[in-house]
Amino acid sequence: MKVTNLDERIHVLDGASNVMSVIKDIALSGLQEEAFYVLDIGDIVQKHQIWKEKLPRVNPYYAVKCNDNLVVIEVLAALGIGFDCASKTEINKVLSVGVDPSRIIFANPAKPASHIRHAAAVGVDVMTVDNESELHKIKKLHLDAKIVIRIRCDAEVAQCQLGMKFGCDPIYEAPNLLRLSRMLGLNVVGISFHVGSGCQDPPVFYRAIRHAKSLFDLATDLGFKPYLLDLGGGYPGNKGTNIDKIADVINKALDEYFNTDAVHVIAEPGRFYVASAFTLATNIHSKRSVRGEESSPTTITHNMYYINDGVYGSFNCLLYDHQHVTPIPLKKGYGKMIPSSIWGPTCDGLDQVAENILLHEMDLGDWIIFENMGAYTLPVASPFNGFPVPKVHIVAEESIWDKSAELLKLKKLIN
Repeated sequence: MKVTNLDERIHVLDGASNVMSVIKDIALSGLQEEAFYVLDIGDIVQKHQIWKEKLPRVNPYYAVKCNDNLVVIEVLAALGIGFDCASKTEINKVLSVGVDPSRIIFANPAKPASHIRHAAAVGVDVMTVDNESELHKIKKLHLDAKIVIRIRCDAEVAQCQLGMKFGCDPIYEAPNLLRLSRMLGLNVVGISFHVGSGCQDPPVFYRAIRHAKSLFDLATDLGFKPYLLDLGGGYPGNKGTNIDKIADVINKALDEYFNTDAVHVIAEPGRFYVASAFTLATNIHSKRSVRGEESSPTTITHNMYYINDGVYGSFNCLLYDHQHVTPIPLKKGYGKMIPSSIWGPTCDGLDQVAENILLHEMDLGDWIIFENMGAYTLPVASPFNGFPVPKVHIVAEESIWDKSAELLKLKKLIN
């Protein structure tokens, strides 16, 4: 692929091109000095095919907070996916691409009053609740809301635990919320849970689904007609990972506890869809070689490389999402490996991307690539110290338009 117009929304790749060749073309074009992303739409489409194959009963509602890139939302909307939104801004962004409000769940258990009013005004009715005050709020502000009670069932191992903030106890608190909802005249339509982002404890889904079944039965006894089971998030999306074990547990539990078409099952995957679709390219703008050994004062003992993105930008994921990143030099190195560290561009000493790694000698102007950078990176990035948030270049293999009829409407995005 020859880079001729870096303002195109989507670059269509021929058979000889791929993400890495695009990165090389852009990096070596002389037109790019700042850090940048390459987003591979085909990776997202492939993830959707995997989801449908592994979890045929579970309808995905993409967690917008994970990565709210507009093209990502457009692609997922074209694929027919629903959306998990946490605020009125996220709701508006999803609605702006033509998504029907019925395909949105307002999955924030603690919502500002103005956001509830906005949801009511635009027709977003399905929303999660895990406490009494939220029910009273909704009673006043959105009487037509369809309530989903969110319970707590934490994975023993997860990248980000959420249970300490959200989710009511399924045995003691949830039944009380069901009874209060009945007393207030609210409509409870289902149960949800979130085991934790980046779950590494597949059996937790079985326990959560079992709790949900008990609450479905209680809701039915109280006169509700529950039909919605929300399995939340927690599905890994990095290269080399898969959802096979989680899918096996979920499918078994659904067969055991919800073996009926009367129950609509959804989930809220985020990183599963976008983590591996984004690759980040960063440029070395400064370098410091440490020569510290008394016996050999001219010998380099450590190289410090300063790149043009850091923890206040894309690499906030190191602090907030507990991610681990692997630097990949764009140019093949030679000779012995030297102890090295990689630092972001700001003046903050905390702005460190990699602490103690072995790299071949690199020079100013060289590029370092980071894969699996699509989850919880861009939405949190800031221009701290005046360093810009990286631009996203979007690519798609020509064949995906033919293989995925749902994406035909997205051809209008290509200049």
